Amino acid sequence: MRNAHGDGATDDTPTIAHLGVGAFHRAHQAWYTHRASVVGQPWRIVAFTGRSSRQADVLRARGGRYTLVTRGADADELSEITSIREVHDGADQASWRAVVSRPSTRVVTLTITEAGYRLNGRGRLDTAAPDVAADLGSARTDATAPAATAPVRLAAGLAARRASGAGELTVISCDNLSANGAITRAVVRAAAAEWDPTLVDWIDAHVTFLSSMVDRITPRTTPADIDEVERRTGIRDEGTVVAEPFSEWIIEEPSPAGFAGPRPAWAQVGVRFESDLAGFEERKLRILNGAHSLLAYQGLRRGFDDVATAFADPALRDLVEEYWVEAAASCRLPPSELAAAVAATRERFANARIGHTLAQIAMDGAHKLPHRIVPVLAHAVRAGGEASAPASAIAAWAVRSGQGDDAVERLLDGVADSAVLPAMRAAIARGIRRLESDPVGAVRGGGAI
Repeated sequence: MRNAHGDGATDDTPTIAHLGVGAFHRAHQAWYTHRASVVGQPWRIVAFTGRSSRQADVLRARGGRYTLVTRGADADELSEITSIREVHDGADQASWRAVVSRPSTRVVTLTITEAGYRLNGRGRLDTAAPDVAADLGSARTDATAPAATAPVRLAAGLAARRASGAGELTVISCDNLSANGAITRAVVRAAAAEWDPTLVDWIDAHVTFLSSMVDRITPRTTPADIDEVERRTGIRDEGTVVAEPFSEWIIEEPSPAGFAGPRPAWAQVGVRFESDLAGFEERKLRILNGAHSLLAYQGLRRGFDDVATAFADPALRDLVEEYWVEAAASCRLPPSELAAAVAATRERFANARIGHTLAQIAMDGAHKLPHRIVPVLAHAVRAGGEASAPASAIAAWAVRSGQGDDAVERLLDGVADSAVLPAMRAAIARGIRRLESDPVGAVRGGGAI
């Protein structure tokens, strides 16, 4: 068990304020920051929970330290992560404002989930939502009032920073949303505009919002994991988090001056900085997430429960390999980058010790497939191929959901090139006919969609 540095942080130590200190943050951004503080200037994280106080209580019990279990295919590696130095209940608005307004706080990071941005159907801040409206109403009369919603909480923190004269700040979204930095900027500006238009001007002049793409599978920590950590270390660590060996973090930095101030030595520990994230987001959605969805819907039909066992099935493995050829052809990144992504994903899928469940992946397919699979199918039919692999993912989802042609049509609503729609529909219909005549389809008929 490694502990790379001690606890010498002070109020002058460069600080990251993080909102949403769940398992993924601790397996990802906090892990990168821990390692960056070993090779470069030490930084600390002051973390806030999203809603529940339980995680704050668990982490405070060990002064923010926790054990990261890196679950390889053959063994676990244990590391003690010490980058989180303070932990607060997300409801502690006074501490949030105080931390964001410190001059030493130079970066804010977020893992608040897609729902946390409180977007309406038009992709804007949902000011009509009761909790958003309540927070905004309170802020109009008292900027220090508690806020339950992240956009208002962020705006309140920035108002406190303006009042303190602490200067410029960089905000980085680490959630699975395309253009997440632009989304964060939009909802924070919208929240600020509701009670103080001059705050919007200050935000525009002093706050930089950056997008990022994150990736690391972080399965749920079990009591057995905590018991094993105690057996190996002698410490009962209820804050233990488990993650796969693979990790990726790409931050979009449109110019060399993208950050509003200093940053940790992230680049020295594997974080990439790119001028445009679009190609990397496309790669992740189509090669990783698309193959996940294909395995989920086809694997559940065949009675498999997790990614590794489904991927070990020769027929499914061949189908996924065929899909990867078509997915890579649809992506804009160089072939070498895509080949490396496929190779890494192949290794990740084979890691049986992660236990990534197909039922979890299969949830919410109606929202996921238009981004993961539909563009691959459109590209394949446009190129004149049969497109059977991507079509089979949609076909398996349609059969599993039992929603019929209307549901498939809704998946295709966003296809801009109407000329390819007939061929796409035909490919999906062929896939459905094959599945309906396939006896393994009776193994598990319905379920998560």
